[in-house]
Amino acid sequence: MIQVANRLHTVEEYYFSRKLREVGQMVASGKPVINLGIGSPDLQPPQKVVEAIVNSLQDATAHKYQSYQGLPELREAMAAFYKDHFSVNINANTEVLPLMGSKEGIMHISMAYLNEGDEVLIPNPGYPTYQSVTKLVGAKAVFYNLKAENNWLPDIDALQKLNLSKVKLMWVNYPHMPTGAQPSKIAFRGLIDFAKRNNILIVNDNPYSFVLNENPTSILSVEGAKDVCLELNSLSKTFNMAGWRVGMVLGSSTHIQNILKVKSNMDSGMFYGIQKGAVEALKCSKMWYVTLNSVYKKRRELIWKLAKALNCTYDENATGMFVWAKLPQGIKAEEFIDTVLIENNIFITPGTIFGSQGEGYIRFSLCASTEAIEECIARVNR
Repeated sequence: MIQVANRLHTVEEYYFSRKLREVGQMVASGKPVINLGIGSPDLQPPQKVVEAIVNSLQDATAHKYQSYQGLPELREAMAAFYKDHFSVNINANTEVLPLMGSKEGIMHISMAYLNEGDEVLIPNPGYPTYQSVTKLVGAKAVFYNLKAENNWLPDIDALQKLNLSKVKLMWVNYPHMPTGAQPSKIAFRGLIDFAKRNNILIVNDNPYSFVLNENPTSILSVEGAKDVCLELNSLSKTFNMAGWRVGMVLGSSTHIQNILKVKSNMDSGMFYGIQKGAVEALKCSKMWYVTLNSVYKKRRELIWKLAKALNCTYDENATGMFVWAKLPQGIKAEEFIDTVLIENNIFITPGTIFGSQGEGYIRFSLCASTEAIEECIARVNR
């Protein structure tokens, strides 16, 4: 029998892949499950984005292999987006690389910089893919705890006391998922100084800046950041384009060139029509963000009511398309969400899938209609 690679023994199937199978089986058996677990936008992209991909299909180059670096006009649109929204100057030719979703960027960056045995600082709680990709490339995950009392920000003093001799990479994610915590320029400044002192590359994963957030922030807006930082961003949440798979990585030309060495051996370019649609998305006016957030604001208010009905507490100042809620003292997250799933046919994400610091918390997604959320409240109240 052919044996699988050793790296497969270091990771498990993604939680949502397993759990959504269970939810799917419940639905197939007639259970009216409402999914408040996964952050897959249910709203439509801007109409001009859809029109752009449709209109592009007749272009002479639409069905050919595309550039590994993306269309020049897409890179220019990404650079302009960062200038307009974050006041960050990006060279469209050398400092931005389009990605097929920022998730692939996590793999490409890890493959470009990590050797077997290198160590990686990973937030707890944090996005599970940081850990799984670290393991897949043979590096070692070193978790740093984020705490509510510190607004879910890294404790630089505690980090500096660690043995950092083998640490090469550090993942941060602000605005933070799953908690919705906002960064500050002071926090980013501290991270950049920490990275320079210890020769560590920091990657800020930044796909949630524009959802229920009036102050979008980029780590690259801090002076000196490009020396030691990369930033990932995505069109998935901001423009309801999750299935399109469009993201970007931004940073110094040296770092981008290193990532391109990996990426150019992994794919043959992003589909032309998707790139044309992405260009239009990045040009959206302020009204797009206002309209999008008016929908999410109504949903969030209902989710807050649902959280209260479940005896949970939450931070009204948090941003993003999730509500991170604290369970009553002593209640285990996974046991709680399983009870709600069985008794109320509502699927909620347990905080534990984001790390041990997520115990005692659950996460609600705002990617459900107001009618669906109101039905959830009614079920719980019954």
